[in-house]
Amino acid sequence: MVRIRVLVVDDHRIFAESLAAALAAEPDVEVSAAGSGPAALRSLERAAAEGRRFDVLLVDADLGGAMPGIRPAPLVQEVGEDGLVDGISLVAGVRSAQPAVRTVVLAEKDDPRRAALALQAGASGWVAKDCSLSRLLTVIRGVLRDETHLPPALLTGVLRELTAARKHRTESERLVESLTPREREVLRCMVAGLGRKAVAERLFLSPHTVRTHMQNVLGKLGVHSTLAAVALARRAGVGPVDLDPQTRILPEATTSA
Repeated sequence: MVRIRVLVVDDHRIFAESLAAALAAEPDVEVSAAGSGPAALRSLERAAAEGRRFDVLLVDADLGGAMPGIRPAPLVQEVGEDGLVDGISLVAGVRSAQPAVRTVVLAEKDDPRRAALALQAGASGWVAKDCSLSRLLTVIRGVLRDETHLPPALLTGVLRELTAARKHRTESERLVESLTPREREVLRCMVAGLGRKAVAERLFLSPHTVRTHMQNVLGKLGVHSTLAAVALARRAGVGPVDLDPQTRILPEATTSA
């Protein structure tokens, strides 16, 4: 019998253990539990190294704490809003590290916006924590057949959120395309969190020149702050500049930038 390997990730120990015990009663399900995102990542890595990869992760939507080194892909929300450093961040990290693993988000309540975030991060399903065991098993088996599972009551709201996100992304991409190559490089430095002096050192420019580039970036993007520029850049899919100290950007032939 082929067994489905499931990892329950929830920082509420009683809930995690109870759910794991209920699932383990199924003859074709093998279950483990983790109480945090880092613990889940360690379990995934260990299982992969042993040749016993997990098939499905059940992730608490309200899992606490940011995952070190994980940057969620550009989502519906802007940088700084709540909901970015939780179970959805873990979904994004797992999708990047082990794309074959299916993730299902377990939520206390239906929330179209956060369900859309979960799908964009790579989740295959969103189910209520108080759903029946038979419903949860249906979702687990369904996502392994590449199905996407959402409560019917959430469908309209999720589609609305995804449509709005697509519209915002298209507009953001158009604005980013209006930047010069040097301005895009400055924007990537801004996304990485570098200040004016650090950008100047990295790009071999004067702080005054960097200030001018940053002002031009804000003006062309139609925003009034670095935070807003970073949020727009992330929606457009602009990633941060490589911060590896071994990697340096070579100076251009001209220093006028």
